[in-house]
Amino acid sequence: MEGSVRISTLLEVRREHGMPIPGTGQLNDLVQIGQEDRFTSETFLSKFMTLRQFYKSPEIIKRITRETIADAAADNVRYLELRFTPVALSREENFPIPDVMDWVIDAAQEAQNEHNIIVRLIVSVNRHESLQLAEQVARLAAERIDRGIIGLDLAGDEARHSGLEFAGIFREARQAGLHVTIHAGEWAGPQSVRNAILHLQAERIGHGIRVVEDPEVAELARSRELPFETCLTSNVQSGVVKLASHHPLPKMLEMGLNVTINTDDPSISQITLSDEYRYACEVLNISWPALRDRILAAAMAAFLPENEKKALLEALNVEFSRHNLRKGNPAA
Repeated sequence: MEGSVRISTLLEVRREHGMPIPGTGQLNDLVQIGQEDRFTSETFLSKFMTLRQFYKSPEIIKRITRETIADAAADNVRYLELRFTPVALSREENFPIPDVMDWVIDAAQEAQNEHNIIVRLIVSVNRHESLQLAEQVARLAAERIDRGIIGLDLAGDEARHSGLEFAGIFREARQAGLHVTIHAGEWAGPQSVRNAILHLQAERIGHGIRVVEDPEVAELARSRELPFETCLTSNVQSGVVKLASHHPLPKMLEMGLNVTINTDDPSISQITLSDEYRYACEVLNISWPALRDRILAAAMAAFLPENEKKALLEALNVEFSRHNLRKGNPAA
């Protein structure tokens, strides 16, 4: 969510609060990846540091939540699992973390009803922050499972922080009924994916594209049918993939891995999910039937009860049929 904020909203908040934004250039340069930026993890993560300065009030946090969901619905998204990082949203004004979580939950419920989209929430914690914070956030998330929080995520700079010290927290999260997804195999190599699977209770892997570097780790993931949440544009912008046409998505499919296609941070990357689908087809030469299968794979990987997952899959197939897409013949 923090990487999905509208520039127009940031400009309004900046004006209303008289915010002195550090650095030079336009606000866009500080919060979005441009062609003049160096495509590195440091550059990518720096955008979040600027964005953290804008979470000035409960109203702003709720507004960002609603607008993120509205933008996804406008892009024809039917089911959205929206990640948010309570610590990041709370830090600028020292808001109580439980309050921040409740503001996001309430705004998400309003927005999904208004925009006819199914929304569930994944709470994220960062590798570089304390175990005590992560434990608090995980406990608060588990207390809110019946209000739309369904999962716990570990994110942040995996090249400097393995995250293994969080294993106990994620084990307890699973026991409490939360699903688990782990950022791994992006800025660190395939061993990070192995650790996520074997030690951090991962049911899905965020990014995970460097799994192709180790056939044994790839086989471990394949044998478990573990879904990968690939994010094509951000993998290039964060420096993991050097050329857009060299993204390993096709190789992952050839290896039999369960790959899905996702947006990561729409505003930071200046993309939508439709753009990512277009990238897959036009740059990586993924066929329509293969893309359709990846969309259905994403629905299958949803952190939903089986009856809700079945309903989502049926609804998607109805839409595919309506638009003559079931047999690989996209309508004009």
